[in-house]
Amino acid sequence: MGVEIIFKIAAIGILIAVVGQVLKQAGKDEIATLTTLAGLIVVLFMVIELISQLFNTVRNLFFLY
Repeated sequence: MGVEIIFKIAAIGILIAVVGQVLKQAGKDEIATLTTLAGLIVVLFMVIELISQLFNTVRNLFFLY
């Protein structure tokens, strides 16, 4: 699962960068900014889920119950 999440985040980043550039060239700067923001929020949710799993693993490691 470790490498897969990195590839997913990279794919989202590349896709958002391409869409943002296309929208900026078309003169839709506001929509390009919103698209970039939406991509950032999606990636942040993915990272928050991973951090939550990390904390649960550490908690289970030290509190064996």
